[in-house]
Order: sequence, then structure tokens, then C-alpha cells
Amino acid sequence: MPASAAFALARTSAPLPLGRQAATAAAAVQDTAGAGSQSQAREAELRKAAESFEAIFLRQMIGTMRSATKGDPLMGSDAGDQFRDLMDARLADDMADKQSFGIAEMVLKQFGMDKP
Repeated sequence: MPASAAFALARTSAPLPLGRQAATAAAAVQDTAGAGSQSQAREAELRKAAESFEAIFLRQMIGTMRSATKGDPLMGSDAGDQFRDLMDARLADDMADKQSFGIAEMVLKQFGMDKP
């Protein structure tokens, strides 16, 4: 391994040695600055989870609606069914991205996040 690669690896993997007071002060500053970013990160994570839940719900709904029909006698094959399932999943993801159903918003309201 070249020396420059080893130096870059050592530089990123080892923290700088600090005194006890300096380490405590640095941790306090990071906690103060990180509190707002942690809540924003948690909010973004919760929003993403709610949107994923809406997409999964819509996939199930579309799949159930599709199974209620008699099927496609013209193109009825395993490959056609597989691609139809992929198309249904993509349709559900697009519907969830447009937020027209409001399922994600209701989940977020349940967790106390009223803003979109």
C-alpha cells in the first residue's frame, strides 16, 4: 500500500487526541448543534417511512384489485404476470410520490407532525 493511501486511511479512522476538558467541551458543542439536526433527521426519516407505508398499502390495493379480475386471456403467461406485478409496483410508487391519497399525511399526523 502506498504511503499516501495509508496516511489517508489513518487520518480518517483515528480521532485527534484531546484533553479531557477539550473532549467534554467538543461533545457539548456537538450535542447542542446536533439537537436540531437530529430532530430534522428524525422527521425526514419518519416522513420517508410514512411515504413507504403508503406505497406498500397502494401496492396491496392494486394487487387485490388485479386479482379480482378474470385475468388477461390474450397475454396470460408467467412472464406477463411478473411484468404486470412490476408495473403495478411502479404505479403504486408513483401514486405515493404524488401524495394524492393522503395516507402518509395521516400517518404523520398520528405521530404529531401536522406540517407537510
